[in-house]
Amino acid sequence: MVLLDGKATSAQIKDEIAIEVQKLTAIGIKTPHLAAILVGSDGASLTYVNAKVKACAKAGFESTLVKLPEEISENDLLNEIKKLNKNPEIDGFIVQLPLPKHIDEQKVLMAVNPDKDVDGFHPTNVGKMALNLPTFLPATPFGILELLKRYEVETSGKHVVVIGRSHIVGSPMSILMAQKRTAGNATVTITHSRTKNLKEITRQADIIVAALGIPEFLTADMVKDGVSVIDVGITRIADESKKRGYRLAGDVHFESVSKKSSFITPVPGGVGPMTIAMLMKNTLQAAKNRS
Repeated sequence: MVLLDGKATSAQIKDEIAIEVQKLTAIGIKTPHLAAILVGSDGASLTYVNAKVKACAKAGFESTLVKLPEEISENDLLNEIKKLNKNPEIDGFIVQLPLPKHIDEQKVLMAVNPDKDVDGFHPTNVGKMALNLPTFLPATPFGILELLKRYEVETSGKHVVVIGRSHIVGSPMSILMAQKRTAGNATVTITHSRTKNLKEITRQADIIVAALGIPEFLTADMVKDGVSVIDVGITRIADESKKRGYRLAGDVHFESVSKKSSFITPVPGGVGPMTIAMLMKNTLQAAKNRS
């Protein structure tokens, strides 16, 4: 069993990005600048945004964090997005999800300028992705592709089963894995809450991408020997034996599934760090596009 180490791989990618930033600034191209909008004070979101800010500093990027109150109106949030769209200093920006329930997430994502949409969520970029045209790929699927590529996990002709159909991971992952690319050319089955006989399907999979948000859902009896497993989930589970009072669990029961796996991502330290690294990669591309 080989551990797909997202922490080490993302550090390598950030080093590569830092070298490229130095080269660009040396020839007079401005330093890439990433902004993040954070609404409210959700602990997990704040941790994640802070990790992005640290990654920016490591790669030599400028970064701006726009913190807004939980009770902000949808209209005021849209005005903040307009400001970032118009600001020539900002190359790319993200709106940290989830948003408070009184705000229409789709309306907010639609308001982001596609040329600054480094999360790859705008319909313009999703459409380009589906047509395999140059664009910003959604950061988490992009990170998964990069992990598979760098660890030389064979995907061509393999059966990939994606569990979960979210617009952020499951749906784009199914499209990307079927396309002609290094980590692609696979036959893809996308499954979800209405799928019947899920275990029969997952037991046929050469590669499983688990992205449904239910901790330790995928168990050893649901996979075949030699499977490669990408665990996208991360959930806090109360655990009094831990200093923090909780532990982090993925969508995969790691202890049992890892014994049957050829490759598997850990949680934490797998897909999460890769998501941040690919967000940086998209921001670098945005800066190059604007230079």
